Amino acid sequence: MIDFAHKDCYSLSDLIEIIRTLRSENGCPWDREQTHQSIRRNLLEEAYEVAEAIDENDPEHLREELGDVLMQVIFHAAIEEEAGRFDLNDVADLICKKLIRRHPHVFGDDEAGTAEEVLDRWDAIKRRERGQTRLSEAMETVARSLPALWRAEKIQEKARKAGFDWPDISGALDKLSEETEECRQASAGKGDPEEELGDLLFSTVNVSRFLGVDPETALSAACDKFIARFRRLEQLAAQEGRKLSDMSLPEMDRLWDKIKHA
Repeated sequence: MIDFAHKDCYSLSDLIEIIRTLRSENGCPWDREQTHQSIRRNLLEEAYEVAEAIDENDPEHLREELGDVLMQVIFHAAIEEEAGRFDLNDVADLICKKLIRRHPHVFGDDEAGTAEEVLDRWDAIKRRERGQTRLSEAMETVARSLPALWRAEKIQEKARKAGFDWPDISGALDKLSEETEECRQASAGKGDPEEELGDLLFSTVNVSRFLGVDPETALSAACDKFIARFRRLEQLAAQEGRKLSDMSLPEMDRLWDKIKHA
């Protein structure tokens, strides 16, 4: 076994070999037991931590989290290598070929003057590669594992490319009002609450798309704002010598309005 404990600097090939060692007969019992399914969530969590490092604009944190994602990729490839189906080089080969095919304006004779043209061509090539002749087929391939807000946005964007879209945001806002009323009716027993709430959320994403706002980012920011205001609510209550649990809702609303207007 290579002595990995006494190196000043490690490379990508070292990381690959370390994963192989951990998975080997004389390696780590935990690592040997893992499967694609058992570490599926790990990959998702690490990807979100990369996103958080990007939001923090922290290069050192980003370097660390990218390493965690890279480790997950190599780990999954190692499982397949042991099964004799493919290895990391096969993964690299496939993505290189895909990038070359889908950038004919760079590696071929086509031309693309704008980013929008590039994205349209990318989607067209992808549909052709997958033998998709209908846009509904492209919608069906949007990963169900995506956060639902992002999945809705991607599906709506594909509908837009087929011309099935409001001409401006006013139609999307009117639809949002309509779905809000239907959700209100469902809460009173006139309809399926889950279905109507889903329609309301889907319409909300449509509005966010017209505004050019990432719905996941907007909702995450709203969560942060709520936490900050609730913390301030507790502080104001404490200044009055009160606990929230001892206050009525109108009393808390009074302080909440004060915080909002501040």
